[in-house]
Amino acid sequence: MHLPARKLSWPPILFVCAAGLASIASSTEPAPRSGSRQTVSIAEWARANGFDIHWLKREETFELSKPSWDLSFTVDSCEARLNGIDLWLSFPPIRRNGGVYLAPLDIETALRPLLSPARNRPGLRIRTICLDPGHGGKDPGYCVGSHQEKKYTLLFAKEVRRLLTREGFKVFLTRSSDRFVELPARAELAKLKGADLFVSLHFNASETSRDSVQGTQVFCITPAGAGSTNNKGEGGDQSWCSGNRQNDRSLLLAYDVQKALVQGLSLQDRGVRRARFAVLREASMPAILVEAGFMSHPVEGRRIFTAAYREKMAQAIAAGLLAYRHAVEQGA
Repeated sequence: MHLPARKLSWPPILFVCAAGLASIASSTEPAPRSGSRQTVSIAEWARANGFDIHWLKREETFELSKPSWDLSFTVDSCEARLNGIDLWLSFPPIRRNGGVYLAPLDIETALRPLLSPARNRPGLRIRTICLDPGHGGKDPGYCVGSHQEKKYTLLFAKEVRRLLTREGFKVFLTRSSDRFVELPARAELAKLKGADLFVSLHFNASETSRDSVQGTQVFCITPAGAGSTNNKGEGGDQSWCSGNRQNDRSLLLAYDVQKALVQGLSLQDRGVRRARFAVLREASMPAILVEAGFMSHPVEGRRIFTAAYREKMAQAIAAGLLAYRHAVEQGA
């Protein structure tokens, strides 16, 4: 698998404003605030990090580019793209005083971990992976006719385990049969068994627009101080949790798996997203939750219910995990 160069030199973020860069100018006034948030001039940040910058759609969508990297943003939207893969920001870019600005939290927790990923210390290898088949027992998950999500997540996890074992990983499942496992117990089991990565496997369903809603999305933990992309059951809690210790690596893992699913299966890209799901909050290792497709979609659902397609999905998951391992173990 060809992987883009990921190294990038990151000087300290400066808050002074410079003269214009391309057609997105820095203001000569202090960087504005969005609510109570301080912001950073994107033009200045781009210049400091070697990016060219230009509008794709005047006053609305703009792109930052350099060899091996293309980032696109839309003003007032949290949806961005990095090398063609959707990446959801915590806060939207804003246009003020003739310039465009981004939240420092997104620079630190969404851009930096992908452009310049942390490497493992020498000798530290990824050997053990915990796969978490969603639902089970009294919790069927989504139901589409007679099809229950819990059945297919388990079959999916077993196929991923087979492929990863062949690659030399030690792999275990949080459940290997149709039984109910409490959410906190899943992350705890991964910790007790010394897992290096935690991957929770799920399928999606839509209550409306079933003929059109499809695709894959991968969640990682929401940074402290930000709201989640999916905040069901979360309320207004934006506090730090133990899963935030792995913010950077969990994001990189989510990105690599989402990229592998989108490109390997030509799936609709619903993006790398943020959530404080229990299994992500409590994880002590890099952790993601994969929504690999929509059971409710008339075409995608039928595919999910077949062994041949689940094998293709499993191959994509394995490819994403191998890409992640390559990124963090280079030189280890």
